[in-house]
This record gives sequence, structure tokens and C-alpha cells, in this order.
Amino acid sequence: MLEKLVNYEKKENIGKIIINNPKMDLETIKGLINALQKSIENNDQCVILTCSGKNFAFGEDLEHAYELMTNPEMQSQALEVVWSFQEVTSLMMEHRGIIIAGYRGWVIGGGFELTLFCDLRIAADDTKIWLPELDVGMFFSNASTKMLAWLIGGSRAKELMLLGKQINATEALQYGIVNQICKPEELNETLTKIANQIALKSPISLRYAKELINSSSENTIHGTLFKEFRYMMETGKSDEAKIRIEAFLKKQKKKRD
Repeated sequence: MLEKLVNYEKKENIGKIIINNPKMDLETIKGLINALQKSIENNDQCVILTCSGKNFAFGEDLEHAYELMTNPEMQSQALEVVWSFQEVTSLMMEHRGIIIAGYRGWVIGGGFELTLFCDLRIAADDTKIWLPELDVGMFFSNASTKMLAWLIGGSRAKELMLLGKQINATEALQYGIVNQICKPEELNETLTKIANQIALKSPISLRYAKELINSSSENTIHGTLFKEFRYMMETGKSDEAKIRIEAFLKKQKKKRD
């Protein structure tokens, strides 16, 4: 059942997670958690997170959310739904690979928030992002109050969260939410091309880069200098670095000759 709602597939060192149900109900979130766990276990160097339909994700179904909130007998399920959203971000933090989100159509509420810990976000030009939580008396998830402000700045984050402003793909690019825009029919090709670029790079160097960039707002300059020194020494003395440097120098020499 979970595999029908969210598919996971792997080709070489690239994983792909496909959301088949834009309504992020509990079973769909569990499917996403299951897929992320598989990707972590498989040591995917890169993982693509995208959708099979015309819309990426609507977030939690409001009718179901209302039932969960108003029915005392469903309180335990309500708690499970809320925490399951948070668990998605915990797994993305745990994932050592590079996670690329591919947006198209509507990306609403929790469906958007759960992508904020992705490393890159690519949007089809029909993408529309909307955070309506405060309009319906609910709240945000997936550490989005921290991550969105870190990503685009406090003023922009407040504009989207406090005002509930809807933005399109072009505005999302201007805000710094997405890295690139493409046609909807080109989304899968674009995501695959970027994933293949990442897959060619050194896994350990990618992992260290992701770690330091993600913790940049918390680390001191001196702490960062020390970690960069440590990681430069660790990567520099590896056999992989020697092989890659030798291949790079040979390629450059061939170009000069």
C-alpha cells in the first residue's frame, strides 16, 4: 500500500522518490518516510524527490484535519500525523546524499515545508507555492519557521508565512527558493541531468560540503576553519582524491597539447 502512494527506485547511485498522492495524508507521509529510509539504507549519493501527477503536494487534507482535531477518539492519530511530518525532515537531515526536489503545479502547506531541507529545488514553470496555515488557524511544520528564514531571509519568510502570499515559479526563483525553472515536460530530464552531475563527484567530499553548508549559521568562523582543515586533510590523503586529481591533470594536459 505504501509503495503505491510513494514509489522508490534506484539506478546505480541515484535514488528516486515519486509522490503519487498530492494529498499528504498519514499513509502518504508514511510512504515518504519508508522511501527515505530505503534511500538512506542504500547509501544513495543523490536522491530525486518528485511527483507523478500535475501537482507536487497539497499538504494535509483540511477535511480530514478538521475531523482529527474535533474527534477526541482520533487524538492519537492526530498526534501521529503531526509527528510524521516532522520525521520526514529528521530523515532528510540524516541522509548523507544530496536531495533534489522537483516541483510542479501546486506546492501547498506541509507539502512545501517538507522540501525545505532538500539541498536543491527545481521548479516546472507551472509551479505555485502557498502557505495558508495561518488563514485556517493551523501552524507550520518541518522546521519551516527556521529553514525558510534561513533560505530566503526573515522578511521574505514572513511575507509568505504571515500574509499567506501565493507565488509562482518565477517569483520562487527571485526569492531564492528554487535554483532553476524548466518546462513541465522537461522536469524529469532536468532532475536526472542534475543528479548525474552530482553522482560524478566524490561522495565523501559531497557529504562534508553538505554538512558544513547546512550548519553554517550555527558554526563559528574558527569552528568552520578547523572543520574545513580537517576535511581537507581527510579528503586530500584518500586514494579517491589521488585518482581524481591525476585524471583531472591528464585531462588539462590533453587540452593544452
